[in-house]
Amino acid sequence: MVQSLAVPKPDASLSAVVVSGGKQYRVAPGDHILVDRLAAEPGSSLKLGRVLLFRNGDEIKVGSPAVDDLDVEVKVLAHRRGPRIESIRYKSKKRVRVHHGGRADLTALEIIAVGGIMGETKTDTTKSTAKPKAKAGSKAKVAKKTEPKAAVTEKTEAKPAKRTTAKKETK
Repeated sequence: MVQSLAVPKPDASLSAVVVSGGKQYRVAPGDHILVDRLAAEPGSSLKLGRVLLFRNGDEIKVGSPAVDDLDVEVKVLAHRRGPRIESIRYKSKKRVRVHHGGRADLTALEIIAVGGIMGETKTDTTKSTAKPKAKAGSKAKVAKKTEPKAAVTEKTEAKPAKRTTAKKETK
């Protein structure tokens, strides 16, 4: 099954398609996206007003061209530069060599709320699952350290000695 990027994911109950910088982005609360550079300070909040599609469970609103009285609240995380993109055109025997290149100025955004509805953030679920794993790993290390030393020495004595190869001397 081919999944279009402009259509909301089937597992997301709350999502929207917004326009920023002439490009469309499918977003849900807790998502992080990179958009063209916005004139805002890192840490500030913005509202993206052009929402083309809004989905809340089974309810879907499609705007023509945009859904009225609906916006997406975002938080500016940082300003970054995109990857280096180059294009080179070369024609042999014609003395044509054209080089274009540059890096895009981008802004990293975190989606806080879609249509005034705050969903579950992905960062909260990862924090709660990471803590029990760390505790379980530390108990396993403690159990290994309490192993008696006599058993360790018996294991090392049982191994046969490694044979070394004699190196030939060069004259």
